[in-house]
Amino acid sequence: MSKSIRSALLGASSLVAALSLVAIATPTLAEKKETSVTVGGAAMYPSKNIIENAVNSKDHTTLVAAVKAAGLVDTLSSKGPFTVFAPVNGAFDKLPQGTVTTLLKPENKEKLAGVLTYHVVAGKLSAADLEAQAKANGGKAELKTVAGGTITLMESGGGWVVVDAKGDKAKITIADVNQSNGVIHVIDTVLLAN
Repeated sequence: MSKSIRSALLGASSLVAALSLVAIATPTLAEKKETSVTVGGAAMYPSKNIIENAVNSKDHTTLVAAVKAAGLVDTLSSKGPFTVFAPVNGAFDKLPQGTVTTLLKPENKEKLAGVLTYHVVAGKLSAADLEAQAKANGGKAELKTVAGGTITLMESGGGWVVVDAKGDKAKITIADVNQSNGVIHVIDTVLLAN
């Protein structure tokens, strides 16, 4: 991804983050008592929703900008619950040059929403839940995404991966980042339905 594209994405996501940071820059007493997971240099609090936490992760600025461009902020802030396989910035960098810029254009909002909702499963599925499903099904757990496609989870190389419809694998790098409306599992590759 070119530096100018990265800068534009960072600018858009910085605005979202800045607006959110006004209210959440200093952890409350209740948050200090919570068990949080650090993602992208920021604490992810189980009492906050997916969007409230994601805007603080420096590793997810591209994802946050894409969620905003796709009009999914309200959905991912809602009650849920959702299981989100959240690609880091480096995952978007692996896509062919120009892909992210093209998807962020207003005329591609529906396509972008489809890509993003392919990373979301209804319900809250912890790593233990996913592992149990996989073990009960011969080592693989097939999950229906909100976009309508299927992703497969399986053990690989001592960790867990998510396999998309194309057969590409995304490694789960941080599991069980609990949210008030679900759970995030951080992944290193963007999942694609086709």
